[in-house]
Amino acid sequence: MISFTKAHACGNDFLIVTEEGAGGFNRADLARRLCARSTGIGADGIEFFAWTGEKSGRIRLHNADGSIAEISGNGTRCVAAWMAHTLRSQPGEHLEIVTDAGPRLCRINALSAAGGFTVEVTSGMGVPVFEPYTVTLAGGLHVVGVRVFTGNPHFVVVVDNPDFAVAGMAWEAIGARTCVHPDFPHQTNVEFVRVLSPDQIEIRIFERGVGPTTSSGTGSSAAATAALAFMSCLSPLTVLAPGGAQTVAWGGPAAELYLTGPASLIARGEAFYA
Repeated sequence: MISFTKAHACGNDFLIVTEEGAGGFNRADLARRLCARSTGIGADGIEFFAWTGEKSGRIRLHNADGSIAEISGNGTRCVAAWMAHTLRSQPGEHLEIVTDAGPRLCRINALSAAGGFTVEVTSGMGVPVFEPYTVTLAGGLHVVGVRVFTGNPHFVVVVDNPDFAVAGMAWEAIGARTCVHPDFPHQTNVEFVRVLSPDQIEIRIFERGVGPTTSSGTGSSAAATAALAFMSCLSPLTVLAPGGAQTVAWGGPAAELYLTGPASLIARGEAFYA
């Protein structure tokens, strides 16, 4: 039996399993089986967690397809919510979570027990690295965007229509082709951005190892980086995704980016696994 906690951040859902609880099981296989929507518990990935101190821990993220991702902003926030619940944290407390993209300091802003357990968290997301870039897909379609590294790889595409289509093609199709393009040897997450106002953008997300998803913390951070750097948007910037809104604050190149949003614990349980 594998003990788990399920959490979500703006609909981006994760299972939290301690390293001790996972025992000697293969982590990739465990992720594929438990994350399956019809035959497992269902999730976008598993965060495997180990305590490293009184208010600190180490996580490793496996996507639903079993692959390892350097970091998930939403997944990290879900782990922060789990830690806050376990530690009975109070607003203003800081928790440190080490990821494969480096340490992330999470500040607990607010907690609510109404209808469950929800925490609002501000996470340091590191200093983003970005550059304009054009991907040429098979057939000659040039997709103009911005490469952004927020601890993991992203390609951000600006659109000007409410369907997020690119050259008349659905964003899901463009995302699927771009994700595995040879220009990205480790694949990439793909975000499609529509500017609504100087302080608000809307996005759609094709996540590496998952596919279309309702939200992404690093994706929101990457989209905001592109919007703030190249689209005359202003910080703090609200990023709207199908799963909900997050806020990004960034002072520009060489400054750390900060992501604020909710995370909620959904359930605890045990899964059969052998």
